[in-house]
Amino acid sequence: MTRQSRTSPAGSERSLHQAYDTALLDLDGVVYAGGEAIAHAVESLAAARAGGMHLAYVTNNALRTADSVAEHLSELGIPTEAGEVITSAQAVARLISEQVPTGSKVLVIGGEGLRVALRERGLVPVESADEDGLAAVVQGYGGPDLPWGRFAEASYAVNRGVPWYASNTDLTIPGARGIGPGNGAAVEVVRIATGAEPQVAGKPLPPMHRETVLRTGAKRPLVVGDRLDTDIEGAFNGEVDSLLVLTGIADAEQLLRAEPRHRPTYVDRDLRGLLTGQPQVAAAADGFGCGGWTAAAPAGVLELRGGGDPLDGLRALCAAAWTQAGDGACGLDAGKALARLGL
Repeated sequence: MTRQSRTSPAGSERSLHQAYDTALLDLDGVVYAGGEAIAHAVESLAAARAGGMHLAYVTNNALRTADSVAEHLSELGIPTEAGEVITSAQAVARLISEQVPTGSKVLVIGGEGLRVALRERGLVPVESADEDGLAAVVQGYGGPDLPWGRFAEASYAVNRGVPWYASNTDLTIPGARGIGPGNGAAVEVVRIATGAEPQVAGKPLPPMHRETVLRTGAKRPLVVGDRLDTDIEGAFNGEVDSLLVLTGIADAEQLLRAEPRHRPTYVDRDLRGLLTGQPQVAAAADGFGCGGWTAAAPAGVLELRGGGDPLDGLRALCAAAWTQAGDGACGLDAGKALARLGL
């Protein structure tokens, strides 16, 4: 089965932390939410590392520096070095540095993570669109208190023809109180004011994947994420395998409706999925079976029979939905089937 024609989650007889050499882990919605560790994350990552898997933390959030992210993870009980953290700020700084001369001034709309990453690439972060010799504008998540005037500053420069870059375009970001607007929402503000389009570095685009490979040296990486449109699509674009965990943005219904580039290799509840094999989904005359469940798609409705682990039922439903959809997105009614699973 080619990556482009995936019609079912894959199985793995080996535990994932043994089958892959490096886990490329998203942070928000996977390892923590609102700054607090997600259930089972700390002990699962410790066990994966003890079993020989290298852990790297790959985040589209450009607000914090790699040092501060590593410190935060260590405080949560996940010992981490700054070199194990890859951010979209680092990816976009490399992208800019390849297109403008060393020492160029870059207008920063975002947090300290962007400023540090730019300095590492020999660029000079500035705060005003009126700086002489301004070479670029870069926009990244600046936290919920980023002043509205910063978007105006970016717009002034972009409307004068200064090249515009964005660390990422995630429309939302998970937090302790729920889902809030992400950097993509802020990028839309500047796009509306200028009619321009930024160059984007973060997941799911190639600059982020390239930055990750350069910094980790991974040979058999497994992308682990909670978002179909960034983590899973980024793995698809990089032609590497992926594990979707259901602790963040994506839910079961979105998974069933996923088009090919948003279909993960594996799906599990949380990071405990790194420590186990993955059950095989098998085609049968009356549908697709996984564990004690069988799923089929007759008459425009996804149906589910049997019982057992709800995740096995979801895997079987994915096979039925994705097979029916082919290269598109499944539009079948899955309400009753998901209600049976409590998902």
